[in-house]
Amino acid sequence: MKPPRAGGGWHAIGYTLAKAGSAGFLGMWHAMRSRNACKTCALGMGGQRGGMVNEAGHFPEFCKKSIQAAAADLQPAIPAVALAAGWEHLEGLSPRQLERLGRLTVPVVAEAGAAGYRPASWEEAFSRLAARLQGSPPEQTFFYFSGRSSNEAGFLLQLFARIYGTNNVNNCSFYCHQASGVGLGSMLGSSAGTVQLADLEHTDLVVLIGGNPASNHPRLMRTLMDLKRRGGEVVVVNPLREVGLERFKVPSDPRSLLFGTTIADLYLQPHIGGDIALFAGLARELLERGAVDLPYLAAHTSGWSELEQALRELDPAALAHASGVPRAQLMELAERVQRSRTTVFAWAMGITHHLHGVDNVRMIADLALMRGMVGRQGGGLLPLRGHSNIQGLGTVGVTPKLKDEVFHRLESHFRVRLPQTPGLDTMASMERAHAGEVRAAWCLGGNLFGSNPDPAYATAALGRIDQLVYLNTTLNTGHIHGRGRETWILPVRARDEEAQPTTQESMFSYVRLSDGGPARHAHMQSEVQIISAVARRVLGDTGAVDWRALESHGRIRETISAIVPGLEQLASLDTERQEFHIPGRVMERPGFARMPDGRARLAVVGVPAHGELGPRQLRLMTLRSEGQFNTVVYEDYDRYRGQDRRDVIMMARADRERLGLRLDQRVRLRSGSGEMRNILVREVDIRAGNAAMYYPEANVLVSRAVDPESRTPAFKHAVVEVEPEA
Repeated sequence: MKPPRAGGGWHAIGYTLAKAGSAGFLGMWHAMRSRNACKTCALGMGGQRGGMVNEAGHFPEFCKKSIQAAAADLQPAIPAVALAAGWEHLEGLSPRQLERLGRLTVPVVAEAGAAGYRPASWEEAFSRLAARLQGSPPEQTFFYFSGRSSNEAGFLLQLFARIYGTNNVNNCSFYCHQASGVGLGSMLGSSAGTVQLADLEHTDLVVLIGGNPASNHPRLMRTLMDLKRRGGEVVVVNPLREVGLERFKVPSDPRSLLFGTTIADLYLQPHIGGDIALFAGLARELLERGAVDLPYLAAHTSGWSELEQALRELDPAALAHASGVPRAQLMELAERVQRSRTTVFAWAMGITHHLHGVDNVRMIADLALMRGMVGRQGGGLLPLRGHSNIQGLGTVGVTPKLKDEVFHRLESHFRVRLPQTPGLDTMASMERAHAGEVRAAWCLGGNLFGSNPDPAYATAALGRIDQLVYLNTTLNTGHIHGRGRETWILPVRARDEEAQPTTQESMFSYVRLSDGGPARHAHMQSEVQIISAVARRVLGDTGAVDWRALESHGRIRETISAIVPGLEQLASLDTERQEFHIPGRVMERPGFARMPDGRARLAVVGVPAHGELGPRQLRLMTLRSEGQFNTVVYEDYDRYRGQDRRDVIMMARADRERLGLRLDQRVRLRSGSGEMRNILVREVDIRAGNAAMYYPEANVLVSRAVDPESRTPAFKHAVVEVEPEA
């Protein structure tokens, strides 16, 4: 299929209408206009200003991802015969086919040796889940959280886990943006971005690194369109040239819809893994030009002399070779950054999914600090987070190690002694499971199997867990390929079906209140109801926590407000219904109160040595298609890249010709982790020496090695050998 000449446009409108028609126009309208936060990306939309309204109050704000998520929740129930089908049939279904089977509406269980899932009552589910936890040492359990859940459910489940006796509490950010949190926290004292949506209305330059918001955060494209109309500039840094980042037709703007909007003023295509070399070269060039804000550095940072010396010792030619970006383009980038009064540096998982992801983030933060952009209106740092409430879950304590203040407040508030043993992150939980040392595991949303590198290892690890519990709305590959010895799937209400209001936090640290709404199917329970029911059975009704009282979301919010600094306004949210930015996150002026000396700490980052490729090797990054959200695949085709299927490797023409391959020729791919057969060769505009394949299918080729600080796998950097099939 032929790729379009622009992202968005009439096709997006047509797709939206068709999707709404298939789900029911009236139901879709109510779902999209209800006062609930969007279920997809953390850019944020909805809440008390009404559906399809962003934090700035602009209407209409929605995208294909919003429509796709809403349509999934509007589906009828999964037929019982589909769940009872044999594993051979279920294992042959694609992610798209599993999601389209319908809504989960009753608890189901697959015991050891069962041919498929069978329905069960809630009472059976609660009794068996509680019995397993009561019979398991807490250190032999773990609790995994997805960003689809509310702050209330996340807080309650991590509270239950800790009072039960374990700190094995982790969330999906360990496989996505944990590098951002670690990198920013080490330098600024805060793991969140430093800007709010309004800052993007005042900036004159956005440097967009390792992300594709045209597909993954489409509503950001209107903000970039407004920036361009004000005379601002956009620089894109991405090994793969993405059509939507070059030109986009914003469907909600008539002029853009008809004529299109040019997005990228400069498009740099570094090698995969070449970001540090590129930005170190940029930092050195800014230093040589005298384009460093020395008064800002002297007043608000420490470590400048060490960083300056390290930058002066770098060899510009070596940096250009390592980055893959010609020096002339680097000079053009430096010119644009130098003349910018206000710059926002934004990045996604093209930066964090590396074995040096934390250092990637630190290098970007160094640049922002050198230019004095942190703490300036219209300038700062913006990690483009993927799921709608993943940042909120971290805020309310879903992490192996709580902040000291939160830990002590929890103990004081409930008059309990919490465990102090180190908790397991996501990869450590998988390793513990693979060793056969996990008796029970809970997954609050998400697809832990699909999110893991090395699927064979993940299947084996999850298969050794005695009892594995999933809380989901629809089926995914984890329910089929990531089964434990005994596997439960508990159907939960979607955000806009909750009987009580819930809260979520956007990537701009803005807390929204979602009203909820009527359940679309009978027998489903809310996440909080399920957690409370099991907690009462495991810990009793007369312990330190009144679990029945905490079935009230309002009571949970009151508790969070007393324990988590910055969330005090949650206590009055039910009466005042006033959404808010978390104090101290957005930096309107320089100030780093959470750092020991009150100063940001500049980082000296080494340039990684990736070595030379072999004659038939390419550096591979995994990525999502335009019709995909996280591991959920809504469409098997990828319109923006012109791909009609997903079993493809996309490479540069120069590499295809060098390797002696034809278009659509089938090849075998090998990495140090696995092998894929009968993959079709496709051609795209990507830096020579690099290639791209679709996630999660290509996770077979991704190693379990992780960044030593963030513990994030290198989904964006695997070396693969390409050979023709016989």
